[in-house]
Amino acid sequence: MGRRVDLLGRNKLPSDISTHNTLLKNKTWRVSENMDYFNYQGDSLYAEEVAVSDIAEQFGTPCFIYSRSTLERHYRAYAKALADHAHLICFAVKANSNLAVLNVLAKLGAGFDIVSGGELDRVLAAGGEASKVIFSGLGKTTAEIRQGLAAGIHCFNVESEAELNRLNEVALDEGTIAPISVRVNPDVDAGTHPYISTGLKENKFGISTNLALEVYKKAAAMPGIKIEGIDFHIGSQLTSVDPFLDAIDRLLVMVDQLTKEGIFLRHFDIGGGLGITYGDEEPPHPSELIAVVKEKFVGRDMTILVEPGRSIAANAGIFVTRVEYLKSNEHKNFAIVDGAMNDLLRPALYSAWQEIIPVERSTDESASFDVVGPICESADFLGKDRELSISAGALLAVRSAGAYGFVMSSNYNTRPRATEIMVDGPKVTVIRERENVTDLFANEHLLAE
Repeated sequence: MGRRVDLLGRNKLPSDISTHNTLLKNKTWRVSENMDYFNYQGDSLYAEEVAVSDIAEQFGTPCFIYSRSTLERHYRAYAKALADHAHLICFAVKANSNLAVLNVLAKLGAGFDIVSGGELDRVLAAGGEASKVIFSGLGKTTAEIRQGLAAGIHCFNVESEAELNRLNEVALDEGTIAPISVRVNPDVDAGTHPYISTGLKENKFGISTNLALEVYKKAAAMPGIKIEGIDFHIGSQLTSVDPFLDAIDRLLVMVDQLTKEGIFLRHFDIGGGLGITYGDEEPPHPSELIAVVKEKFVGRDMTILVEPGRSIAANAGIFVTRVEYLKSNEHKNFAIVDGAMNDLLRPALYSAWQEIIPVERSTDESASFDVVGPICESADFLGKDRELSISAGALLAVRSAGAYGFVMSSNYNTRPRATEIMVDGPKVTVIRERENVTDLFANEHLLAE
């Protein structure tokens, strides 16, 4: 029996847990173009050509491990699909902002979608081109607007009329012109978790379709504004192309209305949000999405922009943690690990499910465990009811941790943040040093007597 493979770059988890456990024990994995580069060789999990256990032994746990080859493969899936159409692929920096990750993508020609001035600084420090940066987010400060104008970014995605007014004022004050795209909220239900839904009328993002046309007309009359395009972002972890197509259809009606008003748009930004396989999801491959999107633009001279984050980075990373203790009561078995909700917040924040696998497979009898951390919160768990064959000291890998992993981590309970590591074939590089407690005190001061 073969294990099903997910087109977005990782092994598909069989829904039947017993089948999954049998596969883990009996199958030797090899890398292919339809898989990511975290695979078993014998009973040992490897990151590309390096045993994960060796990385953990050398650099300690918890840690995030990324695969350069997987990052590159996922970016190229978009680039190949868009090769025959004018395009700009802007990686969503909020998904993973490590300088080395951004640098890998910049070298491939990526643009970047940012939501803060700090992210702009990161992109530039990583070798990204300002002219390929789009600045999203609904709370841009005056300082951030000045920063973006000075850098020469591609455009600001405007999310309110008040922001448009500020952009015009700041641009005039700086003696320049602000390139803008209006983020239109198309009121499309993406069918995702409410915390990551962004395209409904009750969400805080974007400008409603009822108001957007007038905002464009106002922008066209502003001396400090240059209109570049239109964009939407309807949510995250989308597993169907239908919401994208629905939103595109609604906004193309507006594009045609604007053309009649003499307002011509150069680009159309379909946002990001394409889902990945965490468990049983079956999202479309980027090529499937882009193929149907391009059909909408036949006969239209518009550059297509896309803002992938999760679908490039998530399955290019794992989070490795060590079992400190096993604990049981009359109701539950607990695997208490050295990783926690401060390291990987998604399970606590969204009740998100991420696959947890042993770094070294065992033929010992398995049991159902809640994998929990040491933080004094009941929400501190990485996974519940996981069938595992483990003992104290064992290493576990939480898959799909390359996006919204380290970037959402904190120092809660005065816990230093984990190290980040990049594997490139046989080469292992620390791309962020592990924090220590002294680092956490560095910016604090005692009161003077």
